[in-house]
Amino acid sequence: MSIKNPPETKDFWLNYRTSVLRQGISEAKAEWYVTWAENFAKFQKGVPLRARTVKQIKDFLSNLESQSGFEAWQVDQVKKALRLLYVDFLKVPWATRKTPQVNKSKEQFIFSKVQNSDVLLKNEFRDTPVSKEVVLRYADIIKRLRTEIRSRHYSIRTEQAYEDWVRRFVTFHYLKSPRDLGANAVKEYLEYLAEIRKISASTQNQALNALVFLYDQVLMEPLGSIGDFARAKRPKRLPVVLTRKEVNHLLEQVTGIYGLMAGLLYGGGLRLMECVRLRIKDVDFGQSQIIVRDGKGKKDRITILPDRYKQALASHLLQVKGIYEKDRKEGLAAVYIWPSLERKYPHAAREWIWQYVFPSNKLSVDPRSRTVRRHHIHENGLQKAIKSAARENGLTKQMTSHALRHSFATHLLESGYDIRTVQELLGHADVSTTMIYTHVLNKPGLAVKSPADESRLSEQPA
Repeated sequence: MSIKNPPETKDFWLNYRTSVLRQGISEAKAEWYVTWAENFAKFQKGVPLRARTVKQIKDFLSNLESQSGFEAWQVDQVKKALRLLYVDFLKVPWATRKTPQVNKSKEQFIFSKVQNSDVLLKNEFRDTPVSKEVVLRYADIIKRLRTEIRSRHYSIRTEQAYEDWVRRFVTFHYLKSPRDLGANAVKEYLEYLAEIRKISASTQNQALNALVFLYDQVLMEPLGSIGDFARAKRPKRLPVVLTRKEVNHLLEQVTGIYGLMAGLLYGGGLRLMECVRLRIKDVDFGQSQIIVRDGKGKKDRITILPDRYKQALASHLLQVKGIYEKDRKEGLAAVYIWPSLERKYPHAAREWIWQYVFPSNKLSVDPRSRTVRRHHIHENGLQKAIKSAARENGLTKQMTSHALRHSFATHLLESGYDIRTVQELLGHADVSTTMIYTHVLNKPGLAVKSPADESRLSEQPA
């Protein structure tokens, strides 16, 4: 009942297992499905799976049912395993042929009583990662990808995003090795993302960057030109900007630490994560400056520390100092700094100046080094506080934390500041990015007055 060297290879069964998992079967059950399919493959020596008949499947099931202790639910599980093998994986003609319900063929009848309770009926995207299959098969490539990312000091979010795109890309191409794929495969996947997944242009660009990084820096096989491909449409949207009155009402509504952070977002034009990742050494009370380190595009810049929040920030740092001293006594005061910097200055991570301005209220485990330390506060709390305050104030604008940065830029331009100055404060590489705020102002020239208002003025008696 068994053969030493079945015609199906190890890769064949790995691919079958992947196919089972893609149907929504749990990993534990998938192992049993593979086991039953392998037993069936060994049932008749020398007969390839594709060449087998329904009679041979019935004989196999009858053999199992005749064994003592073999229950009905196990027979159903074997039928499900064989159905997925022949219908969904091998796609043999007799199993996939459509016939009328009233005149169902003998071949299809063998699977007619199989229940689909274990199978997800919803349509899943073709690039949905299949459990841990990609990681198991291409662990060496994933490991090298992480090493290259970390050596360049990319954020952990970039690392996680790039890994996810590599897994999706490989899954899309039926778990083929990236080395066996190339520019055409990348182009095909990018077009799939735009046309089938209908993702945004920025998400498609992120996928492209991840795959270019994989081939250029990890596999050392540059893609070169991948030609024209269907690009996701990038919408041209104007930023959401609040009036000065709306900003003041909003900032009064947000209290505590989140109120201070929201004030810095607006007062200094900070991005969300730039505020969350601020360190003690980057706040200069004397010159009323905030130094943004490693901002977007790995650029440092100087922006404004508003006088309105100086006292509140100083009081907040006294509380943070107390937390720092407590952690220091317990040997937990070391924060995350770049590995190369830590090697050069081994004690820097424990110094006060390197601590976060807005630390978390609890300790956490570093996902890279597994070190227990106090990280910065999570940004979700600030985002929720701002949205909640907007609802309380009855704002009808789509409110996000980034709207405060937009308002900062627009209000500076309204006050007559030069656009180049605003560009420097925002950290834009190109002034054309900053120019979008002139559209919000309804300038660059003279402010435009509505003809409806002008008509109304002309009708008024002298």
